[in-house]
Amino acid sequence: MIPDIHGHADKLDALLAHLGWRTNSAGWRGPAPDRKVIFLGDFIDRGPDNARVLRTVRSLIDSGKAIAVMGNQEFNAIHFHTEVEGRPLRARSAKNTRQHASFLSEFPLGAPRTREAIGWMQSLPLALEEDGLRAVHACWHAPGIDVLRLAGCLAGLCTEDLHRPGWTEGPVWDALQVATSGPEVPLPDGVWFADKDGHRRSEVRVAWWLGAARTWREIARSVPAPSVLPDAPVPEGVAAFRYTDPVPVFFGHYWLTGDPQVEAPNALCLDYSAGKDGPLVAYDYCGPMPMDPQRIVQA
Repeated sequence: MIPDIHGHADKLDALLAHLGWRTNSAGWRGPAPDRKVIFLGDFIDRGPDNARVLRTVRSLIDSGKAIAVMGNQEFNAIHFHTEVEGRPLRARSAKNTRQHASFLSEFPLGAPRTREAIGWMQSLPLALEEDGLRAVHACWHAPGIDVLRLAGCLAGLCTEDLHRPGWTEGPVWDALQVATSGPEVPLPDGVWFADKDGHRRSEVRVAWWLGAARTWREIARSVPAPSVLPDAPVPEGVAAFRYTDPVPVFFGHYWLTGDPQVEAPNALCLDYSAGKDGPLVAYDYCGPMPMDPQRIVQA
């Protein structure tokens, strides 16, 4: 399992080599014939080598050595580059353009290679379930997964869906947001924090995988200074997102810091801020068993 790479090809190369992956004119070769990489999304933006990351990931997938899910960066890119009635589905505001700048420097708007890359991103599934494990970029929420499955969106986003009237609202859109960006809930009135990019936030990402978390400080993630949050119970509605299924689920997205660790027996976040100055972390999965901190690896 390899999470958020964010255009850092050197980190990906080093981690694949550390895990025993090699490539030559004959293609990719893993540490064992049956080994496969599962990528957890967010291949692009922030780092300088978006194209090289995509080449490596796609080469592994095309050779049958890897599978992947869509991250929120791919989801946002699809909507940034898709126009309906002359307007992009994701606003090309100064903030959104700045966040997407490293990808745009290599894949300009409207360029043929950009259209091809975006088409590939649309083909990525929103979640995977196979061989006794689950993979998603930000949150495995069973009701939302069912909504996407019934809508035919779980295996990817088709162009016809993107052009459907009202696409950016309703239960399917909400389920897509939870799968790719995780559940976000409003903070109590008057409470806010500055995120990693200095933006003021009055909603917080919640650690849906922590069954015992009860207070804002315990359940909040991606908050640089959790002490600014109230040490008070969260509303009962947040409990609806808690993951209690014994099937292990792997995900990224949350910009964790510090030493990688197992926070729950059935769910593991592997994003330790490789998009900035953190390490690219992986989990060496070898069958259904309790999450083992010894199998968390980094180059």
